[in-house]
Amino acid sequence: MSVEAVCRAAQAAARELATLPRERKDEALAAVADALERRTAEILRENEEDVRLARAGRLADALIDRLMLDDDRIRDIVAGVRTVAALPDPVGQVVAGWRLPNGVDLRRVRVPFGVVAVVYEARPGVTVDAAALCLKTGNALVLRGGCAAKHSSRILAEAVQGAVIEAGLPRDAIASLDPERAELEQLVTQRATVDLLIPRGGDELKVFVRDHSTIPVVYAAGGNCHVYVDAAADLDKALRITVNAKVQRPGVCNAAETLLVHREVAAAFLPTVATELRKKGVELYADKTAAQALGDIPSKRASRTHYETEFLDLRMAVRVVDSLEEALDHIATFGTGHSEAIVTEDTTAARRFTRAVDAACVYVNASTRFTDGGQFGLGAELGISTQKLHARGPIALEELTTVKYELWGDGHIRS
Repeated sequence: MSVEAVCRAAQAAARELATLPRERKDEALAAVADALERRTAEILRENEEDVRLARAGRLADALIDRLMLDDDRIRDIVAGVRTVAALPDPVGQVVAGWRLPNGVDLRRVRVPFGVVAVVYEARPGVTVDAAALCLKTGNALVLRGGCAAKHSSRILAEAVQGAVIEAGLPRDAIASLDPERAELEQLVTQRATVDLLIPRGGDELKVFVRDHSTIPVVYAAGGNCHVYVDAAADLDKALRITVNAKVQRPGVCNAAETLLVHREVAAAFLPTVATELRKKGVELYADKTAAQALGDIPSKRASRTHYETEFLDLRMAVRVVDSLEEALDHIATFGTGHSEAIVTEDTTAARRFTRAVDAACVYVNASTRFTDGGQFGLGAELGISTQKLHARGPIALEELTTVKYELWGDGHIRS
């Protein structure tokens, strides 16, 4: 089938999906989870081939980490599907309602978008996350994975599609396209049939979608995230939070890339945190003041380029600031609006930080690594949006719905 035909078939399926009761959708999700468990060995074999090819092609370590599946990650994916099934159905939720002066009853109700297209690269788990979220919200889904994950994405999509059909849902509720560039070029112009496009990948993909899509887009953004250690910080907390935010999984968008430290605690904190980071293999890029505080601990001189960079690996920029306001200025200059953290025991400073920082997620005394739909209790997500219109933060169930106004009268006419 052509890309246009696939999208038209999805549009037809979306009309049926929009009317399904929660029970039917949850039964389909249970079938998807069962199918993934049943086919785990097959999924892992296909993923091993993707990883082998990625290593042969010298794909970056961060991308290989995103690409790789194992038993634990499959279990997490399956658990995410079951969690989504257990969550309340947003479709049909009455957001607000009131009676007009003329007696007409008005309700603003959540409804599906219709057809959602998700374009992604070396992230095979997105196949399942997107399917689970779209099934729950009554949206038809068109998937277009990348070449790096083609074997994994194919087998995952096959398992999901088979389960959906067995559950009695429309055959075209979940559709997948080949990873060829030509199919992407056609997909982004299907405005007549696709209601929302979500790209999940690197800057090159996002720039292409921005420049060529005729479909409304919500971007799953990258993150240049910061941890700021305030003058009033508990330094034991600051050590745990900083190390976790950087090294727990450095190749993801909510990992911290820059450490900002108040001058008053720099001498006490930086040698300790740098020693721990170095043990984990982190290469440090420090400004002049930070380098002096580090003493004999190795570092390289930080430049504006380092502050601008989302490293996605074991590198971190370090800067000493004179005040909370200087930290806020740095974040405003270099942050991408994703996730920002302050470590402080000063409630006034914490409140100033949370209100002044312009980001989707702002943390007080906690690691930026919590920015995740699963961690937020949303079951799954299609990435983190740093946009401000429609969706901000995890793109989960609510973000895959829009609203319509229903008005109920009794022969009312406008005079």
